[in-house]
Amino acid sequence: MYNFKKMLLFDQIVYGPVHSRRLGVSLGVNISPPDGKRCSFNCIYCECGLNEDRPANRQAPRRDDVQNALEIKLLQMAAEEAYPDVITFSGNGEPTLHPAFAGIIDDTIALRNRFCPRARVAVLSNATMLHKEHVFQALCKVDDNIMKLDSAVDMRIRQIDDPENKHFASTELIRQLCRFNGRLIIQTMFLRGIRNETVIDNTGNEEITAWIEALKKINPRKVMIYTINRETPVKTLHKIPQSELDAIAERIRKEGFEVSVSY
Repeated sequence: MYNFKKMLLFDQIVYGPVHSRRLGVSLGVNISPPDGKRCSFNCIYCECGLNEDRPANRQAPRRDDVQNALEIKLLQMAAEEAYPDVITFSGNGEPTLHPAFAGIIDDTIALRNRFCPRARVAVLSNATMLHKEHVFQALCKVDDNIMKLDSAVDMRIRQIDDPENKHFASTELIRQLCRFNGRLIIQTMFLRGIRNETVIDNTGNEEITAWIEALKKINPRKVMIYTINRETPVKTLHKIPQSELDAIAERIRKEGFEVSVSY
């Protein structure tokens, strides 16, 4: 039996720092509401639970509240000479949904330059808002654009990520990701299980081949692959064995991509 960490919500704007499997010492920033989820995906593995189970009733924090909270924390860390490796936007949903996202990124970069210039700014995103130009341009300013691509097959995306937009299509997602001209990181969750008597598995050979073809078009500077590490809202999901993740990673490396594996 796997010893998964519990699902959680982030009730503060700035949290941590925490040790991230993929990013190092990460200072988290949550610009979603503090009392529930607000996301354009409803991923079956989300560490914050399903959207319908944890709806947000409060508003997202204002831009100046985010700036003030981050400045206070960075002042504290500077006084302790304990600097983060990365300032990471994640939290209780999709950060690019915030109406002031672009301004918040500008504020964060200014504070990073002032207090911890060696730290990176990262955004974990499901890439659903890339069609909004202010979102895309803001993401182009950060060090690590970490974009989700759990599958290149529409049926599997609907099973795993359950987009709010029922017309969401992998072809448009890939087209938007190509706009970064390689200046991004692709992050993919591999899992298998059953939901509503339907088998879910994004590790089959044909599906991995389609995913690799998508990576060739997007040409990311790095690919992060991982599997379940926390309790999931859908209880019938399973981790992918490390040997299988390593085999997938080796296939990508042979295509010339830098790959990190988190198990």
